Amino acid sequence: TSSHTRIGILHNPSSKIGEDNTAVARGILAAFLTQNNSNLKSFLSKLSKEETAKSLAAGAKMTQFLIPGMDGNTFEKKYNTLGLDLIKTHQMFCQEVLKLLPGQMAVMCNGR
Repeated sequence: TSSHTRIGILHNPSSKIGEDNTAVARGILAAFLTQNNSNLKSFLSKLSKEETAKSLAAGAKMTQFLIPGMDGNTFEKKYNTLGLDLIKTHQMFCQEVLKLLPGQMAVMCNGR
């Protein structure tokens, strides 16, 4: 959030939700819950790169991608304890309320 923009992310996966295929989504959620705005922006930029997702899928640890200035301990605790229920809730909201198909993307705006 800033005086000009706010961002939020809802996850709408197209496949069955599991520990092995939600590393990026859990990293995003953990960062939103534990980091300040400047670190969050830089970390999300790094996490959104395709090569990062490929590295995580190949077995890399999320902590390898932390950026200087992040509260690594707080992030890691949240990342490791974040259950899959939150992602499932996001998915249900996207499909039941927003009427999105599994995996479908959308941009929502809510002006002041």
